[in-house]
Amino acid sequence: MLLDTPICDFGWKAPEFSLPDLDGKLYNLADSMGENGLVLAFICNHCPYVKAIIDRLVEDAASLSEQGVNMLAIMPNDYQRYPDDGPDKMRDFARQHQMRFPYLIDEPQEVAKAYGAVCTPDFFGLNSKGELQYRGRLDDAKMGTAENRMPELRDAMTQIAKTGIGPAVQTPSMGCSIKWR
Repeated sequence: MLLDTPICDFGWKAPEFSLPDLDGKLYNLADSMGENGLVLAFICNHCPYVKAIIDRLVEDAASLSEQGVNMLAIMPNDYQRYPDDGPDKMRDFARQHQMRFPYLIDEPQEVAKAYGAVCTPDFFGLNSKGELQYRGRLDDAKMGTAENRMPELRDAMTQIAKTGIGPAVQTPSMGCSIKWR
């Protein structure tokens, strides 16, 4: 089912969390925050929307890292019902796409619920104070094409890194519904 993300709730304070990566190392909000912000990307392995954007997301994450903005990817789906999203497949997916940021698993789905994530991909762009400043799409590229794209997430996070405030106009992300238990 195709869903759109809600409008950005500017200033919403992101709740703390603790989630493991695929090797069991725990990550939390406070320790993951970059000097100028953090992007939480709720993604999964099997969604065609995620597959269409993942290489651009990895590229944009590298650019943002140079600006003091970190990224965490979180897999929220029920992988018992959707085995393509299981931990072994996550490891393969991360390796295949050369993800240089942690890929975390939200097995109890508590973080996705606390954040109000609705689809994959779903992006939460936080300023350095942990306040929501971006809830939009990665870019304006259509499925399968990235020519002359406008990197909306990257541009928004660059603005947030400089000013602490996100752009007033944001286009919702769209993707597959999160597979809840």
